[in-house]
Amino acid sequence: MAQPHEPVRVWQPQGQALPLVCDSPHSGTHYPQDFGHAVPLALLRRGEDTHVHTLWQRAPAHGATLIAATFPRTYIDPNRAETDLDPAQMDGEWDGPPLAPGPKTRQGLGLVWQQVVQAGVATPLYDRRLGVAEVRSRIERYWRPYHAQLQRAIDESVARFGGVWHLNLHSMPGDVYQRLGRQDAPPLADFVLGDRDGTTCAPEFIHLIGDTLRGFGYSVAYNEPYKGVELIGRIGQPQLRRHSLQIEIRRPVYMDEDTREPGAGFAPLQQHLDSLLGTVAAYVRGQAGL
Repeated sequence: MAQPHEPVRVWQPQGQALPLVCDSPHSGTHYPQDFGHAVPLALLRRGEDTHVHTLWQRAPAHGATLIAATFPRTYIDPNRAETDLDPAQMDGEWDGPPLAPGPKTRQGLGLVWQQVVQAGVATPLYDRRLGVAEVRSRIERYWRPYHAQLQRAIDESVARFGGVWHLNLHSMPGDVYQRLGRQDAPPLADFVLGDRDGTTCAPEFIHLIGDTLRGFGYSVAYNEPYKGVELIGRIGQPQLRRHSLQIEIRRPVYMDEDTREPGAGFAPLQQHLDSLLGTVAAYVRGQAGL
């Protein structure tokens, strides 16, 4: 197991291993010394999916592999493509693979974030342009090791069991619709499950999770407002028995968004997720013929 200062932590399955892989790419809280941000840490931390890997810490006891980034997504975002960068945000000429900035980069939330948003107000992360060497270093030292560990777990499951079921774990701010500039939005659900509009996993898999969560008393939405981004889009190929979905938890359910401390709902939620993992493990075991 990696140490906390390393880019990735991996918890291996306990007991009988299943083709079940869980990853938390955004719950890292170790801020690299070379970050060089120009905003207060309290504002920067609002980008964290704080405590998410802890909420799901029982996953290995159910036979799953659990993977978590230790670095913050605002430094470099593992849930983005390596080419999701704007050359204008860098000082110097890019010498890597051809860049393909997408919608997230245009929002300032690409591979390397350019801003943070709170209460609908965007604040630039830097008072300078990042050097090309800085960005390349972040990719090499953080983004690639995370992807390598996740891909290894996926590939090992497919090789051993002929398939994989992947849960991409996140949390979402309570004011997400305001951040997205949505004026006519519905109330934000406690959980948002994303499968990129039915393309990254079997319908029965995502509805098993949604129905179980509703049974615990939580509200659940599908693909609204989050559908899933880079990781489930790359991993999810249900026609090849590679099922991947994104799970977003509304942060006020389990923590204080200002202090980042766990709230009264943390322990009950953790227990419900433990039960959910048991249900998912039983499903995966049946699908894999174990």
